[in-house]
Amino acid sequence: MTKTSTNHDALALAERLLACPSVTPAVGDVFAELEAMLVPLGFTVDRFVSGEAPDGPVENLLAWRTTGAGPHFAFAGHLDVVPPGHGWASDPFTPVVRGDLLYGRGAVDMKGAIAAFVAALHELPDSLPGTISLIITGDEEGPATYGTLALMDRMVAHGLHPDMCLVGEPTSSARLGDVVKIGRRGSVNMWIKVAGTQGHVAYPHLADNPIPALVRILAKIDAEVLDTGTDWFQPSNIEITDLEVGNPAHNVIPAAATARISIRFNDQHSGASLIERISAIAASEGGSVEAKISGEPFLTQPGTLSILISDAIRDVTGLDTELSTTGGTSDARFLSRLCPVAEFGLNNATMHKLDEAVAVADLHDLTRIYRLITERALSGTPTAD
Repeated sequence: MTKTSTNHDALALAERLLACPSVTPAVGDVFAELEAMLVPLGFTVDRFVSGEAPDGPVENLLAWRTTGAGPHFAFAGHLDVVPPGHGWASDPFTPVVRGDLLYGRGAVDMKGAIAAFVAALHELPDSLPGTISLIITGDEEGPATYGTLALMDRMVAHGLHPDMCLVGEPTSSARLGDVVKIGRRGSVNMWIKVAGTQGHVAYPHLADNPIPALVRILAKIDAEVLDTGTDWFQPSNIEITDLEVGNPAHNVIPAAATARISIRFNDQHSGASLIERISAIAASEGGSVEAKISGEPFLTQPGTLSILISDAIRDVTGLDTELSTTGGTSDARFLSRLCPVAEFGLNNATMHKLDEAVAVADLHDLTRIYRLITERALSGTPTAD
């Protein structure tokens, strides 16, 4: 493992971050490492902790550097990782290069991308005007209550208003650069409850079984067609993810029955409109609904930002990238409130898996791509020179 702190190569920087265990919510050493990388580059670094249990406390890092009047380009990401699990070929928090791959939890999701961006900063011209900021949370993989949202409040307090933002999530599928995300569907989870009256199965007239009503509710929900998709989004979908009665006795009519559904929805809906729609269905059979909106859908229409990213990818890899809105949610759903936002990063084949790994060559190519994107964003050149 490389430990030379003066080495500005993306591989060495990635190894430093990977060597810091940072299962969500991340705190401490991994943020200290990133801060140590940024301060010599002239960045002001604001590390802070937000929130209380159960979703906090969470550590976050906001860094910025202004070198004159010009555009503000932001890079966003997260230093927290999912638990590594058991069965790795080597210690998940001891980065190791085997063959052409760097192994370690967070290699692609997404410490490798953060390392590549920092490496790209070393290659930027000193005279480039404008502001560069890094919006880095310790809680993207968890509840995300006190992560990027708290960072956005901090940006307002510091008077930081980005013109565009790149999130370094691992969007690539088969090859580095083949997919860029310009939007994401929204997500809402709902818990449906039907209350009944407990009683003996031999005396049903003295009880009220909630299960038939819940089954009818779920059948109606399952029959719902929310939409047929849009030019940029696939159709919204409803999935029944849990069904529970919790009745251990074969001769007892239960007092209540519950179910959980998850809806991923495009920009034809909002979380609130879907809650209202499902609540009406549940109420028709005497049920009630509690809900939690994880995020609203967003779409950054193809334009300056997607051109910047696509051109840089083509210049480095020769690929014509696909603009997509598929996949789950990310913190881009929050950042889209500030400015145009897109996501682009490493190959996602091993994220959240055992023996997560990134191709060393991809780290170097991603550094080159990030450098071109940042340089052109600040110089106001949205297409290749």
